[in-house]
Amino acid sequence: MPPTEHPAHPTLPPQVSPPRFALSAERPLAVDGADVVALPVLPGEGDGAAPLLGPGAEEVTDRLGVDLLALLESERATGRAGQVVTYPVPLGTPDQPALRRVLLVGVGEQRPADFRKAGAALARAVTDTSPDTSTVATTVPALDPDHGLEPFVVGFVLASFGFSWRSTGPERLPAEQVVLAALEPAAYDAALDRARAVAGAGWRARTLATVPSNLKNPVWLAEEARRVAGEAGLGFRVWDEQQLAEEGFGGILGVGQASATPPRLVQLEYTPPLAGRGTPTVVLVGKGITFDTGGLSIKPAQAMTNMKRDMTGGAVVLATMAALADVGCPVRVVGLVPMAENAVSGNALRPGDVVRHWGGRTTEITNTDAEGRVVMADALAYAVAELDPAVVVDVATLTGAMKVALGQQVGGFFANREVLAAAIAAAGEAAGEPLWRMPLAAVYEDKLASKVADADNGAGGPGAITAALFLQHFVGDVPWAHLDVASVGDAPAEMDEWTEGPTGFGARALLAWLGGEAPLDGIVAGS
Repeated sequence: MPPTEHPAHPTLPPQVSPPRFALSAERPLAVDGADVVALPVLPGEGDGAAPLLGPGAEEVTDRLGVDLLALLESERATGRAGQVVTYPVPLGTPDQPALRRVLLVGVGEQRPADFRKAGAALARAVTDTSPDTSTVATTVPALDPDHGLEPFVVGFVLASFGFSWRSTGPERLPAEQVVLAALEPAAYDAALDRARAVAGAGWRARTLATVPSNLKNPVWLAEEARRVAGEAGLGFRVWDEQQLAEEGFGGILGVGQASATPPRLVQLEYTPPLAGRGTPTVVLVGKGITFDTGGLSIKPAQAMTNMKRDMTGGAVVLATMAALADVGCPVRVVGLVPMAENAVSGNALRPGDVVRHWGGRTTEITNTDAEGRVVMADALAYAVAELDPAVVVDVATLTGAMKVALGQQVGGFFANREVLAAAIAAAGEAAGEPLWRMPLAAVYEDKLASKVADADNGAGGPGAITAALFLQHFVGDVPWAHLDVASVGDAPAEMDEWTEGPTGFGARALLAWLGGEAPLDGIVAGS
C-alpha cells in the first residue's frame, strides 16, 4: 500500500526571535544606541554590609551624577541573584541620547546558577517594562566571563522566550540586541558561540513543543527534522508508514494507527570532524507523540489541554542534535525520534491487543494511554541492534507518576551504570536542569508480566519505575539512561529562565554532557 498523500508542509506565522548578542571591549556607556545599561551588584562582605557595584559603575556615577550606592540603600537591595533596581534616565545624555534606564542587577555569590538567574531577571525587566528596548549593554558577565558568560546568555535568552498566534502579534517582545561590554571579542568569541548554541537549543525545543497539534502531526514534525538536519549538516533518514510496516516497527504503527496522519520514525546523524573508526556512538531517543488523547483509555478533558507538548522528548533530541557541532561534541551521535499521534477512531488500539516490536518482543496493550513506552521500545531495540551504541539515552514526558514524585521543578532519570548516572546528574546541575536519580527497582519486575505477551504496557504503580523497567528490556546490557521529564515538561508559571508553558527540559543537560571534553570517560568500560 503506498504512503498516504498529505498537504504541503505548513509554515508557522512569524514568531518572536531570540535576542542577538555581541561582544565589545568598550565600556557600557560607549555602546552605540544602548537603551539600557545593566551593571552587576554584589553582596557586601559580611552580615549587614552594604552591597558592592561591579564594572562600569564608576563611569555611570560620574557621567549621570547619581549616587548608585545610595539608590541601592534606599531600595534595600542586597545584591542577591536576580534582584533588579532601576534608575530612569528619561532624557538620555548628550552623547548617549537613546539611554533610558540603568539597571542594577544582583549576582549573588557569582556561581553559574547566579549568573543564569541574573540574565533571566534582566531579560524579564527589559521585556515586561519596556517592550521597545533595542539594545542592552551590560557588564554582568565581565565579572567572571569564564564561568558567567554562558549561563548569563542562556538565562537571558530563555527568559525572553515567546510564542504567539494572536493576529496582532505577541504582547511581549524581548530586547533585540545584548552587548556584553568590557569583554575582548577575540578572547570570548568561542564562548559566546557555544552559549548561543545552548540557549538556541532550549529555544528550539520550546518552540516545537508549543506548536499546536492541528499543524504538528507526525508528517509535519518529520519535515521539521529534515529541515533541522539540513541546517546543521546532519545525516537524515525517515521511515514512512509503509517502511515501518515492512521493517517491523509494530509499536510505532500500533500507537499511530488511529490517526488520520500516519506515524514516522526519523534518524539524524552527527559525526565530529576528527572522527575515526574507533570513535564511539551515543544514541539519543526522544518520544515524539504529537498529540496524546490517551487513545481508548481516554484522558480527562483537562489532562489533554497540554498534550501538544507530549513530543517534548523528540523536540529535545532534535534541538540537541542541531547544536552538537557548535558545542564541539567529540563523539558520534545518532538521534532517533519515533513520531505518532495517539488518537481515537474505529481503528484505534484496544486494551488487550498485542503489538510486536522491532526485533520480535511483544507487548500486551492494557492501557492505551501508556503509549510513549510502546513507540520508544521500537526505537531502542533498533538502536541497540543496528547502530552499535556505546551509550543510549532516551528522553520522554513519560509518566504522570514522575510529577507526583518530584513536583514541577526537578526531572527524574534512571540509569543502569553508576558512572553514567553521575555524568547525567552533573550535567543537569551544571546546565540548570536538575535531575534526580530514581531506582531501577527489580522488585517490581513481576508487575510487567502478561499471560499472552512478553510484557504488559500498563504495569501500574510505582508508575515511573515500572515504565523504566519496561524500557530496560529493549536495551540489554548497553549503558543506558532514561530521562522522564513529565514532571518538568510544562512550567506552571514564570520563574528565572523558565517561561510559562513548555520548557524544552533536557536539551541543555544533554549538551552539557555531550559537549564536554570526554563525555564517555569511564562509562563504557566502567560500572
